[in-house]
Amino acid sequence: MSQEPRRSLIFMGTPPLAATVLEALLAEPAWNISAVVTQPDQPKGRDLKLQPSAVKELALRKNLPVLQPQRAREESFIEQVRALAPDLIVVAAYGQILPQALLDVPRHGCLNVHTSLLPKYRGAAPIQWAILNGDAETGVTIMKMDAGLDTGAIVTEARTAIAAEDNAQTLHDRLGQLGGALLVRTIPDFVTGKIIPQPQPAEGSSYARKIKKEDGRLDWSQPARVLWNRVRGLTPWPGTFSFLQTDGLPLLLKIWRAEMVADAQGTPGEILSANRDGLTVACGEGALRLLELQREGGKRLGAAQFLAGHPLRAGVCFA
Repeated sequence: MSQEPRRSLIFMGTPPLAATVLEALLAEPAWNISAVVTQPDQPKGRDLKLQPSAVKELALRKNLPVLQPQRAREESFIEQVRALAPDLIVVAAYGQILPQALLDVPRHGCLNVHTSLLPKYRGAAPIQWAILNGDAETGVTIMKMDAGLDTGAIVTEARTAIAAEDNAQTLHDRLGQLGGALLVRTIPDFVTGKIIPQPQPAEGSSYARKIKKEDGRLDWSQPARVLWNRVRGLTPWPGTFSFLQTDGLPLLLKIWRAEMVADAQGTPGEILSANRDGLTVACGEGALRLLELQREGGKRLGAAQFLAGHPLRAGVCFA
């Protein structure tokens, strides 16, 4: 009895989350990954040297062919993909919207691993916005792609609770693992027609816009819970920050970790106490205890260490 030939798959992705999904696919022997597509190398660091994406680094380690088109809608790139004749294309955080001409190439279409429960949080930053908005849970959706922005039919989904200890990094890592495992379970039933993709519900759609550096500035007039979610949702990037009113120039402090203090009150931005337990700052409602801070140009420190080198007193205010 002849063995069924391995199906051909092209993977498209760029950041570390996509690399986690690719790792899961590589552990599945039923698929031959004929090419990996990722964004062109980007200049990074002080010397602006070109750096490969996390997906490219993994692909090279695994001796997989790598394609890096400037734009996925380039006809020359689409022709390259046609020549490879993939049965399926899998996409995870690639970074560009794919044209219909590319979506039509594989026999089984294109599957996307999206880190939200669609139709909620379509767009670039679903993980951050789930925490910023104080959601109790999120998840991963495998969808069959169309030419819209995360509007394709839902194939499968998996859910996870958002814990108080979570920040954007821990949730990112968990969703990457969840997405990879879900994808590997989903593909066999999808390609054999056992799963019929369902259109996304008309109700409940939202857009998770890209995060900007200025989103990290804390507005102390907001409730402590809102600011706590902001610290968690924007760690590690871009991070949250505030300016401390000093005798000289305003001092920028980055806040890496905090907790809510419900029974404290004062003028928003005012330091209520500064001790080894943390820096307690009044908010529009309640207070935020800063547990890990970083002075501009300095090291990331716990509150006790920070205050030992940068003494602060109650009554000083953040801008």
